[in-house]
Amino acid sequence: MTHPIHDSRYSWLRLLVTLAIAAVANVGMWAVIVVMPAVETQFGAGRAEASMPYTLAMIGFALGNMWLGQLVDRLGVTRALIGAAILSAISYVLATLAPNILMLSAAHLLLGLGTSIGFGPLIADISHWFMRRRGIAVALVASGNYLSGAIWPTLLAGILARDGWQQVYLTLAAITLAVVIPLSLLLRRQVPVEAHTTAAASARINAQSAGIPPRILQYVLGLAGIGCCVAMSMPQVHIVAYCVGLGYGPAVGAEMLSLMLLGGVVSRVISGLVADSLGGVRTLLIGSVLQCIALFLFLPYDGMVSLYVISLLFGLAQGGIVPSYALVVREYMPPQEAGARVGFVMMMTILGMALGGWMSGWIYDVTGAYHLAFVNGILWNGLNIAIVILLLKRSRPRKATAPA
Repeated sequence: MTHPIHDSRYSWLRLLVTLAIAAVANVGMWAVIVVMPAVETQFGAGRAEASMPYTLAMIGFALGNMWLGQLVDRLGVTRALIGAAILSAISYVLATLAPNILMLSAAHLLLGLGTSIGFGPLIADISHWFMRRRGIAVALVASGNYLSGAIWPTLLAGILARDGWQQVYLTLAAITLAVVIPLSLLLRRQVPVEAHTTAAASARINAQSAGIPPRILQYVLGLAGIGCCVAMSMPQVHIVAYCVGLGYGPAVGAEMLSLMLLGGVVSRVISGLVADSLGGVRTLLIGSVLQCIALFLFLPYDGMVSLYVISLLFGLAQGGIVPSYALVVREYMPPQEAGARVGFVMMMTILGMALGGWMSGWIYDVTGAYHLAFVNGILWNGLNIAIVILLLKRSRPRKATAPA
């Protein structure tokens, strides 16, 4: 069941505006990585201490996906975007004034909250405007996060080298206000009540077929998100350190990480097209199985050329997993709760990344190698696959079709 507003010309225009906002709003989570060496030098901090701003930013990013998602449900995406842009700008400025690592980390907690508007909340909003092409729409908006990571570090490198990291943050504060707020005003149009009604009817049919209450399904998807992202974090967080340990150097590891992100962008677009044909649950299962296969390849192969190839394959395998959760939420849950439900599941995937990054490091400290860390990721990936198979066996969600 569809409404004329779904997949309309306005929907595609809104998608382009949303993608542009995402490419700017998400920069906070990448900027902290770019300035970390300079921060470490300025404050005379150790590596673990200098990593605290990133850790706090990711915690804020995780919580913000849920809280701002709820705010989008209540106030609309435009007001949420304006508030988040102002919060991000203030956080950038506060970070430049921080006298020590502790205060800098606190500023990054706020920065993570503001930055999170560019991920789960925007994904939830764009999902309202599409039915037949919801998969590709969600995938493109989710790609804004990776595009931001691919574009901004290079653009900021010159400012960092010439004027220091504080100027980088002041520049980003100005850009965030100048871009996000005006573009957010183009998203003031609300979804027609009738469109919500038709979407709710479709979700109700799918939920009844699964026989799982929305709240329970939300928690199940959250557990699945932790499982897949603990696995996902092993290569993404530790590939540089892994390459250093193998004697290839950090530059090689950074190139492999770039390949993963590039593969992730391609994977998200392809998975969106696949989801429009197969639905979110099947697409999620395909991505999770492919990610598990790619993780297995890290075990027997550690040559430089092999790792370049496997890194690209891993990116191509995993990129579509996280957006698929948003599609599953929209297929099974009421549209009026999309922001909160999608935000919760996105939060759990981010916490899975944080947990997995820490677990892999702990396993390395205990064993002196990453072999068991890859095995740990595979086991968590298996949990994700088991949950998705269970959901798939319990239900066969109907694909939305246009009225005759």
